[in-house]
Amino acid sequence: MTEVAAPTKELLTASGLQMHFPVRATGLFSRKAGVVQAVDGIDLTVHEGESFGLVGESGCGKSTTGRLIARLLEPTAGTITYDGKDITHASRKQLAPIRTEIQMIFQDPYSSLNPRHTVGSIIAGPMEINGIDPPGGRQKRVRELLETVGLNPEHYNRYPHEFSGGQRQRIGIARALALQPKLIVADEPVSALDVSIQAQVVNLLQRLQRELGIAFVFIAHDLAVVRHFSQRIAVMYLGKIVEIADRVDLYGNPHHPYTHALLSSVPDADPDSEKHRERIRLTGDVPSPINPPSGCRFRTRCWKAQDICASEEPPLVQLSGATEGHRAACHFPEARQVVPE
Repeated sequence: MTEVAAPTKELLTASGLQMHFPVRATGLFSRKAGVVQAVDGIDLTVHEGESFGLVGESGCGKSTTGRLIARLLEPTAGTITYDGKDITHASRKQLAPIRTEIQMIFQDPYSSLNPRHTVGSIIAGPMEINGIDPPGGRQKRVRELLETVGLNPEHYNRYPHEFSGGQRQRIGIARALALQPKLIVADEPVSALDVSIQAQVVNLLQRLQRELGIAFVFIAHDLAVVRHFSQRIAVMYLGKIVEIADRVDLYGNPHHPYTHALLSSVPDADPDSEKHRERIRLTGDVPSPINPPSGCRFRTRCWKAQDICASEEPPLVQLSGATEGHRAACHFPEARQVVPE
């Protein structure tokens, strides 16, 4: 697969981003008993026209990060800059023009579509809300969008329950495209679909990204899907980014032990290769985000952990000898080559 160099202009930047959800104790006064540190101080940059992947185990905070980027949530701390403008605590009125440029594709294609509305009204909804009347009218534009995502324009008057899961996700994609966005946050867009349909939807998103020049933040836990779609990838663990790199570097030479463990779990189609692969089985459970470990959050499951890992949090930095842009947060980084598939 030919690698495409990431565009140089920054479209969206997050710095020190945090999202803490309060935990209330049961009782008469329902006092605050703690906070869930869903996202706890992450830095990332998405360039124009780039496909940026975000991976990690369930509960690591990647979906919350996606909602923060789309400003569906207001961060507890940190800053979000979009196209040179600080939108961290922008009001609804200030966000109005930006809403058309940042769209979202949700994980469950059925629950994200109103069952009482026809496909036509669902896709035309964003245009109506924003007062956009395209040439030829909204109905013509909706039919064009249905055709773009591989659906029959004649299905304009059908309801969501009349479509399969893959078709419903295509409707969600058409709705996201309605306002011609610059950035789409795709939150696990294929995890609820059949494996046979996943490739079709990913290929569709890839084609749209290539033809329309839209930047994507692609959130998933399936490493194979992310590798196929994304140019740069960030790995999250318990609210933190532990490694970020170009996909070739990340999959070919991971530096963080957690990344290496994740990649070792990806099945190989070659039976002979599978027999000789190194498998890393992590012990224990992911710690609670209400009371995460001190220092490095991965240390309680890491086979390389030492005293410094408990006392000092490793910064996300460029490692000596690593490719430019390949950063990892580890006191004892790995440097083992992984043979690409």
